[in-house]
Amino acid sequence: MADSHATTLEPEAHNPALLHHFADAQQQKNAASLGMWLFLVTEIMFFGGMFCAYLVYRLAHFNAFAAASQQLSIKLGAFNTAVLLVSSLTVVLAVKAAEAGNRKQLVTYLVITVLLGLTFLVVKGFEYAEKFERHHVPGPTFSFTDTFDDGSQKIPVNPNEAQLYFSLYFAMTGMHALHMIIGCGLFTVLAVFAWKGHYSPGYFTPIENAGLYWHLVDIIWIYLFPLLYLISRHR
Repeated sequence: MADSHATTLEPEAHNPALLHHFADAQQQKNAASLGMWLFLVTEIMFFGGMFCAYLVYRLAHFNAFAAASQQLSIKLGAFNTAVLLVSSLTVVLAVKAAEAGNRKQLVTYLVITVLLGLTFLVVKGFEYAEKFERHHVPGPTFSFTDTFDDGSQKIPVNPNEAQLYFSLYFAMTGMHALHMIIGCGLFTVLAVFAWKGHYSPGYFTPIENAGLYWHLVDIIWIYLFPLLYLISRHR
């Protein structure tokens, strides 16, 4: 009998994860995938509403939003973008490892994905800390005295309009960070299950669905980064 912690997964004649109300494993996989895609559509609608609100208010308060965006660090934002792009690659490799039945690689790539997600959150924590230090967090202590330079003159910025920018910034990046935390927890659980041999070449649907979730979270950041950090960056 093969060791339960062997590197290579053994295909199973009977899938213990097959629920009784499904005719076969493929039907169960299709149902799970459909459910995940429906969930992702609701996520897109949720973040899409915030994207639309941000664009509308940016057009209405262009000077304040442009001046406020100057307070964000492009270097940290670009670093986090690179981190998430690499994490998407490790997720793809994890799915490939599960499909090939390589338990060791599967666990390794899942753990690396979690570490990359935690790296993103730590960097975002430093960004948030800097906003608290500079009183750029919306609330009674909010302070913003920067101006917008349109090339010919410096235009004073309405602090209330700048506060609106940071309100949207914290709402959008905060919800994204929450999804990152959920994703890290999810992949941690999957890594533990993978080490225990719960997945095989015939059954790795949870890995695939978790990968879809992670890719969506990454794509959302790909939109957040230019919207919040790059658009109208140069005055």
